[in-house]
Amino acid sequence: MSLKRPKNKVDGWVVLDKPLGLGSTQAVGRVRWLFAAEKAGHGGTLDPLATGVLPIALGEATKTVPFVMDGRKEYRFTLRFGEARATDDGEGEITATSDVRPTDEAIHAALSNFIGSIEQMPPAFSALKIDGKRAYDLARAGATVELKPRQVSIERLELLGRPDADHADFAVACGKGTYIRSLGRDLAQALGTVGHLSALRRTVVGPFREEAAISLSKLEALGHIPPLLGALVPVATALDDIPALALTGTQADRLRHGQPVLLTRDAPPSGTLVRAETGSKLVALVRSDGAALQPVRVFNL
Repeated sequence: MSLKRPKNKVDGWVVLDKPLGLGSTQAVGRVRWLFAAEKAGHGGTLDPLATGVLPIALGEATKTVPFVMDGRKEYRFTLRFGEARATDDGEGEITATSDVRPTDEAIHAALSNFIGSIEQMPPAFSALKIDGKRAYDLARAGATVELKPRQVSIERLELLGRPDADHADFAVACGKGTYIRSLGRDLAQALGTVGHLSALRRTVVGPFREEAAISLSKLEALGHIPPLLGALVPVATALDDIPALALTGTQADRLRHGQPVLLTRDAPPSGTLVRAETGSKLVALVRSDGAALQPVRVFNL
């Protein structure tokens, strides 16, 4: 992967089905190299031991990353009862054990306590920063990691099945900042035992879904740029929840130069964020002040 190639102007999203064992930063690097893209970023970290939807932004799509990061997410996970681990997943050393194995009835009864707005303590092995350093770096160095609990939102949490007494499979839909490893750890404790995640798969991130994801091996098999472009999802997909407003060519040119566009009628209410388009082309994200559209993000597409 060290071979240098001329950069291409590539704009769009790759909905990657991240494989097991690969970090998010590594995944972004490999996809960026394949497309020879000038810029790249991702729409939400996935741990190396997690698989599934990792939206990767290329070129102008990087300007829409915050909207994907803020989006709703869905996961499937397997909780292993009886073993607590330092990382709250299968990577860390065992820190506690328990012989207690909850019944299905006990699990169903406990789930309602984890739905809605709940307080959650992030894992010590997380990407959160403490005094400028990543928590996982401090934890790996043996330092005491002091994190603060945070409010997170769980929309749905359901038991899917029990492969055996030691394991339970779940599906969860949640908001920004939710740690599924913490959810599994806390659920096990609420059931009178300890536990860790033995499997985690993300199935939805904002508008991006598992069914549309492409594997890294398939991307690599496409080999060169023209076929790869067929795997790109339009930049505007990340902004599907934001209303669109059609502009004239002259108005679009003003926004492209960072200038506001006055609206003589039908201006969106003040404070409204709008997707400005001309034809079918995304021009800018703009915010209405009640009389004019002020550019927030201008796209060079």
